[in-house]
Amino acid sequence: MAKRDYYEVLGVSKNASPEEIKKAYRKLAIKYHPDKNPDDKEAEEMFKEAAEAYEVLSNPQKKQRYDQFGHAGVGGAAGGGFGGGMNMEDIFDQFGDIFGGAFGFGGGQRRGRRVNRGTNLRVKVKLTLEDIANGTTKKIKVNKYVACSPCSGTGAENGRMSTCETCRGSGSVTRVTNTILGQMQTTQTCPTCSGSGSSIDSKCKTCFGDGIVRDEEIIELNIPAGVAEGMQLSVSGKGNAGPRGGINGDLLVVIEEVRHESLVREGENLHYDLYVNFADAVLGTSCEVPTVGGKARIKIQSGTQAGKILRLKGKGLPNVNGYGRGDLLVTVNVWTPQKISNDEKKIIEQLKDSDNFKPDPQGNEKSFFSRMREYFTS
Repeated sequence: MAKRDYYEVLGVSKNASPEEIKKAYRKLAIKYHPDKNPDDKEAEEMFKEAAEAYEVLSNPQKKQRYDQFGHAGVGGAAGGGFGGGMNMEDIFDQFGDIFGGAFGFGGGQRRGRRVNRGTNLRVKVKLTLEDIANGTTKKIKVNKYVACSPCSGTGAENGRMSTCETCRGSGSVTRVTNTILGQMQTTQTCPTCSGSGSSIDSKCKTCFGDGIVRDEEIIELNIPAGVAEGMQLSVSGKGNAGPRGGINGDLLVVIEEVRHESLVREGENLHYDLYVNFADAVLGTSCEVPTVGGKARIKIQSGTQAGKILRLKGKGLPNVNGYGRGDLLVTVNVWTPQKISNDEKKIIEQLKDSDNFKPDPQGNEKSFFSRMREYFTS
């Protein structure tokens, strides 16, 4: 099922202010909160979807990429976004302050526990124009932290853990201090378990209690068609593993384009410089030009002027959001020989005074701006 537009999810316009976006998310979060809708899978998915939309639209950089490239710009087309790869603990960990005191259903205890999150990883992937035109799947080897197998990522020998006696599993402790103004109550992360709510009786001998070890993982990336140089895709949950059973970070994939030997990219259009000799420009001919993944034959009309731009519709690159495809623009350049024989020189000297060989600004010869105007209005 295709992802819904994030603005549609929150019910706001693209010009909505940060405060309007926050207000819209809070309204949905309260409506679909799991404590208010126990055992309701549909409400839980709506809750996650709203959190995913808010995670992107509340971040100026991510919002800009989303507005420009859609879901592909923030990871939606590269293996899942925010909500699909994170659980409820992570949502509360990042956005718990939005709910304020809206719930009295036990959500406070859930948010009091600290969830360790692994760091994000950034990799660069090189793509050819063929890859970009068709979309591709790449398998890459990533050296990163993964969950320790012997202890299942808990950091405890054989995975045996017990409830922290200091905070009794809540992950936080409350202290009451007497001041001249009366008693002051403060809540802070449990110093014994660092907010996890559990303690290790005996540390794992493989990871020494961290719950993570260095290893390599083969990750399959689904790259959508139409991506561009510098675009960043996010693969949720494929970054470093979180310490002691925490949440995995994300894998950030930065796109690099491999330069094509003859085609130059400009947005969704491709450019190619075609060189023809003087005789072919005068008499007309047909030429073969390269395209992405193949070739095409075009006709050069007799009397074609140097700099004329020919357009091959639909032979460019696809839009990353699926809105059509660009063109291949072929610029005709007339090749002027630098060395000629005496016989060739005599022929040219005989022709140069002919009326047909005199430039006619009012006729076929057009300025660069005229040619470009002709292209865009054709």
